[in-house]
Amino acid sequence: MRKKLLLFALLASHVLGRAQEVPFFITDNLFDTTKVNTLGLSFASNNETSTVFSPKKGDYQYNHGVVLFPFKDYLYAQWQSSIKDEDAPETRIMYSRSKDGMRWSKPKVLVTPNEKGLVTNGGWWSDGNSLIAYICQWSADNKQPKQGSTLYIKSTDGFIWSSPLPVLTKQGTPLMGIIEQDLKALPNGRIVTAFHEQPGLIAKPYYTDNANGVDGWVRSEMQNLPHKKEMSRELEPSWFHRPDGTVVMVFRDQNNSFKKLAAVSLDNASTFSTPILTNFPDSRAKQSAGNLPSGMAFQVNNPSGNKTRVPLVVTLSKDGKLFDKAFLIRSGAEDLQVLRSEGLYKRIGYSYPKSIVWNGYLYVSYATNKEDVEVSRIPLSSLSY
Repeated sequence: MRKKLLLFALLASHVLGRAQEVPFFITDNLFDTTKVNTLGLSFASNNETSTVFSPKKGDYQYNHGVVLFPFKDYLYAQWQSSIKDEDAPETRIMYSRSKDGMRWSKPKVLVTPNEKGLVTNGGWWSDGNSLIAYICQWSADNKQPKQGSTLYIKSTDGFIWSSPLPVLTKQGTPLMGIIEQDLKALPNGRIVTAFHEQPGLIAKPYYTDNANGVDGWVRSEMQNLPHKKEMSRELEPSWFHRPDGTVVMVFRDQNNSFKKLAAVSLDNASTFSTPILTNFPDSRAKQSAGNLPSGMAFQVNNPSGNKTRVPLVVTLSKDGKLFDKAFLIRSGAEDLQVLRSEGLYKRIGYSYPKSIVWNGYLYVSYATNKEDVEVSRIPLSSLSY
């Protein structure tokens, strides 16, 4: 099996014209694609799911991009919401919070639409004193390719929020790009994520050493793979780190391979290798990755190998290279509720998962059918092997 996996790595490297180790891989037959609802996997023990918001008649029916973050003994959820269609002009950013990770407050409007263009949610950060909510502000002129920038608001209590301000580079200038919703800090405190730069959406890793997460941002060096001028092949990344400090950034592949792309950094996220195709299946959608307190790496996605966003799975690795154990978070069939209303780009399945470790659990947020805002949690004790 090892020889087969090595051959895969060498063949993938040859495509890029140079020797390059594949950043990670899955074992043979980890996913049984003949079983579309479960991929042959079992649920993690004591897995629980809660509903943050389920629209009733008259509510905004489109809800997507659910992101979690802990702040002052609460777990906060943030998402974008519109009447029926994705990225409609009336899109607003919503939020809710929970004291126990299961029972959620009535959602509130965090950011309303404005004349500057479409707003979508950009995720959270906190330095412990303030909660930061990022806002993706898209240009109102409908220029193609799409363009936008990242703003932020902050609060010390989760109720009263400041006016929006631009996220700044290390040079003190507004960062002209759309933030990925997946900020995490390395063990040394450096915050790492990605922004989708202009013109168009070109995904680039970024880091800042400022704990506030709103300024000091520096673009990491990384050469993107050849693709469209207005959009990089790599999109919507997440990342984890290995025990030796290597940072591994994981990308959606917009080239329809239905497998993950990945790049590595050996210098604290200052530079990354050119992304390379892995054998890890994906649904060409946003996904999430990270590390458990034990140091174990995990990835959450829909490993269907096609556009189907079923099931939702967490896959584990002890060394950040070989991913060889996987558990169901949500499956198809009776576990998946029906789509209750139609809308532009609405589809069945568990879309755009994001994750956070909090109070002894791995929490995973997602939008079911781009309609219901849901959160599943798994005890960390259930994620060992």
